[in-house]
Amino acid sequence: MKVLVVSDSHGDDGILETLVDHYEGQVDALIHCGDSELSYDDPLRAHFLIVQGNMDFDQQFPLLVTETIAGEKILIVHGHRYGVNFGLDKLALLAQEKAADLVFYGHTHQLACEFEQGSLFLNPGSISEPRGEYFNLHGTYAIVETSADQIDVQYYQRNLKPVKNLKFKFKRS
Repeated sequence: MKVLVVSDSHGDDGILETLVDHYEGQVDALIHCGDSELSYDDPLRAHFLIVQGNMDFDQQFPLLVTETIAGEKILIVHGHRYGVNFGLDKLALLAQEKAADLVFYGHTHQLACEFEQGSLFLNPGSISEPRGEYFNLHGTYAIVETSADQIDVQYYQRNLKPVKNLKFKFKRS
């Protein structure tokens, strides 16, 4: 399975169009972890599995999405309702409740990637308003590829180029 994960585009529809044009048909899903600031009727929305963030005021977006793709149970949230600024404890409990293999979230505008208790927790960072240690990359997204024994994560910049030192491999038991 191969998915693209993006978050916190904050009205930057141009970068979302670029991602759709470049990746649609090459990945199993395009995932947006909220704060797109799209309207629910926007045709661009139809290309993404997308959740509502704290800056998405169209109430038609779901707060949480669970989807199974190629046998992988995916949980998508924005993160603001799960205290991700203060740790992943609440999100980990939700992941456990939903039996999620892959957990994608946004909100912090800072990329994060860890494998805990058999689940991948990934924040792609903000594609449009990055913060923190990787601010100088000017926006990131991630490609996640899975197989029966491994999860591979590669972060990319807005220019669609991979970030060499932001590639991770996690062995499954």
